[in-house]
Amino acid sequence: MDVSRVTRSKKAAKSSYDRLSKWYDLFASPFEGEFIDTGLQKLQAAPGEIILEIGFGTGQGILKLAQAVGNSGKVYGIDISEKMCEITRLKVEKAGFSKWVQLVNGDAFNLPFPDSSFNAIFMIFTLELFDTPEIPLVLKECQRVLKKDGRLCVVAMKQKHDPTPMLKLYEWAHRKFPNYVDCRPIFVREMLEKAGFRILDATEISSWGFPVEVVVCGNVKN
Repeated sequence: MDVSRVTRSKKAAKSSYDRLSKWYDLFASPFEGEFIDTGLQKLQAAPGEIILEIGFGTGQGILKLAQAVGNSGKVYGIDISEKMCEITRLKVEKAGFSKWVQLVNGDAFNLPFPDSSFNAIFMIFTLELFDTPEIPLVLKECQRVLKKDGRLCVVAMKQKHDPTPMLKLYEWAHRKFPNYVDCRPIFVREMLEKAGFRILDATEISSWGFPVEVVVCGNVKN
């Protein structure tokens, strides 16, 4: 499965998102809103569940998850950017969700949670930010912290076996300007299946002519 590599360091990524945080809601959040809603609709978070969002950004998904699980549930979030965490924490406090939302500044490469902690995990435009060799390790961490019957919802840019000229141009921009064009398309469903997840639902939607895949899968433990 041929996908572009991620060349920037974790330190550079953290610095980039810290700088972007104050503008994120103005430029990126409106674009992401429709995909967050689609992913959450597929995930079907229920009252009382314990759910983790990886790469929560400025908190659009966190707030909706907190509302879905209610005060009988719990929502955790992890993000590499301290500034994103600060912005989301303020939103959580303002919404009155602080008692059942906990945010962590950290790297999903090593999730700071015990085994079998979560009913579900949500990731939107995050898995494709990891370098290709890291993706199986991140997914293994997801399997570890998910309950045996837990589910994972991934929303990500989709790579094609016969990429369009527009997709090839985007990948060129990703290679040339990795700090600005940070996401790159990946084989979402194939990577999840290879990691041992059981596909429950897969939907392809389009964003500005670029394919985006929303995949919900069940945890499969060895």
